[in-house]
Amino acid sequence: MFDHQPAAQPESEQEKPCHWGQDRRVLLGLTCSSFISILLGLVVYYRSRSNTACPSVMPWQAPPPCLSSACQKAAARLSTAADPFAQPCDYFLASCGAEGLAATSRRRQRGQQLARGERGLVERAPGEPGRVVHLDRVTDALPYSVADKQSLLQALREILESPDRPSSMNSAEQKVRMFYRSCMNTSAIERVGSEPVLKLIRKLGGWAVSGQWNRTSFSSTLSRLMREYSTFPFFSVYVGKHRNDSDCSDRKYIQIDQPEFHIPVEWDSKKNKSKVTHPTLLQLLHLHLQLLGLLGVPSSSTNRHTGMFMQLLSELALATSPLPHRLQRQLLHQRLTLRELQAAAPAIDWLGCLRATFHPLPVNQSDVVILHNLPYIMSMSKTISKWRSMESDRYNDERSNLSPNYTFRCREVASTQYPASVYNMFNGPLHTFMILSLLHKVTPALSSKFIEIQTIMSVQLGDTLEAIPHWKKCVLEAEKGFDTVFFSLMKERVGEKEAEEVIQDVYSSLKSTLSMLKWRDEELHSSVLNRVSSLTPRLPINNAKIDQQYSEVVVSEDDYFSNYLQSLALQQKRRNRLFSQTTALDILSNHPSLSSEEINIPLGLFVPPFFHPSYPRAVNYGRLGTLMAQKILLLLLPDIQSQSEAPQRVSDCVWAHYLRLTESLHGTDPPPLTPAQQREIWLQHTALHIALQAYNQSLLKCRGDSSLSSLSYTHLFLTSFAQNDCNSHPSNEHLPFEPYFLVTVICMNSDLCPKRMNCSHNFHQGISQNC
Repeated sequence: MFDHQPAAQPESEQEKPCHWGQDRRVLLGLTCSSFISILLGLVVYYRSRSNTACPSVMPWQAPPPCLSSACQKAAARLSTAADPFAQPCDYFLASCGAEGLAATSRRRQRGQQLARGERGLVERAPGEPGRVVHLDRVTDALPYSVADKQSLLQALREILESPDRPSSMNSAEQKVRMFYRSCMNTSAIERVGSEPVLKLIRKLGGWAVSGQWNRTSFSSTLSRLMREYSTFPFFSVYVGKHRNDSDCSDRKYIQIDQPEFHIPVEWDSKKNKSKVTHPTLLQLLHLHLQLLGLLGVPSSSTNRHTGMFMQLLSELALATSPLPHRLQRQLLHQRLTLRELQAAAPAIDWLGCLRATFHPLPVNQSDVVILHNLPYIMSMSKTISKWRSMESDRYNDERSNLSPNYTFRCREVASTQYPASVYNMFNGPLHTFMILSLLHKVTPALSSKFIEIQTIMSVQLGDTLEAIPHWKKCVLEAEKGFDTVFFSLMKERVGEKEAEEVIQDVYSSLKSTLSMLKWRDEELHSSVLNRVSSLTPRLPINNAKIDQQYSEVVVSEDDYFSNYLQSLALQQKRRNRLFSQTTALDILSNHPSLSSEEINIPLGLFVPPFFHPSYPRAVNYGRLGTLMAQKILLLLLPDIQSQSEAPQRVSDCVWAHYLRLTESLHGTDPPPLTPAQQREIWLQHTALHIALQAYNQSLLKCRGDSSLSSLSYTHLFLTSFAQNDCNSHPSNEHLPFEPYFLVTVICMNSDLCPKRMNCSHNFHQGISQNC
């Protein structure tokens, strides 16, 4: 085949050494062999990674699609969402769809008002109490995001409505599902009507309203309501840390505060006192008359007893004061021993009541408790003493009108043989007040007629109640008593390995970001970094044997009221566990918490659409990663503006980008950003950078990712982040623009984003710096 003569060559070629052709063929062969070897090596390398959690992607291949059912739902959401890469410079003006449109319009209007020089934002007062775990409710200084809670409740609903596993018979898992089904069984609840609560009142010895009451003492009734039914008529009790204790301290205290009364109270700032209006009292009086009517109380006694109840309620409510006033007067977080509290408010047997509440935990006179409104507690004690004295005088007057023979006989026979008139006056109003407080407590387990009255009362109290599906109410009621069961079942669904990977990557990126931050003081810089490095972020741990914990609980699918009462008793045990836990296992929380050596990341964050173990990591880091980074920054650096100039510098830079883009909306120079706005812009901007850096590091470790809708990694990450903020997170209220405008800012001077992210030349003039 090589017999033919070579073609004539140019003179320059002819002058080359005769062996050049052979060398060229050898070199070409070596090059091809090396290239093939490299390709084979890459194939072997990527195939060797196929057994890891990271998807195996050849360099020349598009990212493989995620085909799980969770990913299909996520892809469907993406298909209906606006694309931040389509029109990047005005993407922040796009609406979030029907659900987010109202919030979007409000924030857009606020941004335009600020750009025009108008102000009017109300900043939250500093020093508000942080998150506390109450006995009958959970509250946050920052409320839950509606979307966050919706997603979490939906995940819990799926757990409760899934079939019982064969291995779960008579287990805690089966019992919580039976509790939920009994709550959903509204026909059975309607069928029994008021009989369950009447049976409960008889169990407690009756009450003066019906004329049938065993003369139970004030202290024994109060202790029993607190211990067995988590009902606190005259004050509220919860467990929590003292605000002045260091983050390293895990010590918990009994905390006592004014209760939430079922009566609207207005605050007179000039006189510094509360007041109630006469029309309000008449409305509540009418509603309580209806309530007693549902219980079959004779109309002849309802007016008198309801009138005394309203009078006592008004006296107690007038002694309360709003939070701003208590902050100003420094009435929060006052330390007293139980002995000192007993001397200050002697009408309550504090040691006996608290021992009953926290049984079997020891409670002693020398124990320190935290008071949040001592003037109210002292006034409440005087009010109770006055009413007990009045009732005693009336009782003695009633007895003096009886014949001598009857009076003598009364000393010898059982108290149940006294005439009804004597019972009605002896401790009657106070006992009636406590029983009505219990009635309000158990109303969620009663028929719709009781719930309708309570709903009207709540509206009169100023609560803006949204109509929520019945299943949500049942999920929330189930969580109160079966929290550890939910924790165990949720942890099975989360994908612990994938969750821990996101947590560790985000925290590593956060530490790197904070090390680059410019601090006002080098010593402070070192202190903060040492503290951050000493903490370990992790999912909370619960080693409780849940089947053993709920072994004495008997649940019936046809008796929701009985199940509800058992739930109240379970809440008492939940309260006691707070003393031994470094952090409360609150499945409904989405706020990280600090213990001595750990940052506890709540399970409530790890639900779709924010996280799923089968999602592409771009989605998990873009949605959950940014949210987690934001919350951890807020937890670790609540006073960042006094520690660093970064919030002002970053926020001014981002704000300049926004004003340049919206210069047609304002004609005059806008006012400077408020401190709250500066902090929020820095917080979200930094959190987005942290999550993006964490994701890029995960790509280097895993050499790839799966995808949705054929989007590139960065495209999917930023689109996921943009979806995150369409849900109107409460903290966004301090932002003067749509949060996903940050996508535009980050992509302006970054090679991470597609070329079409570039905005107009005029927009870049004068603000080319990267924020």
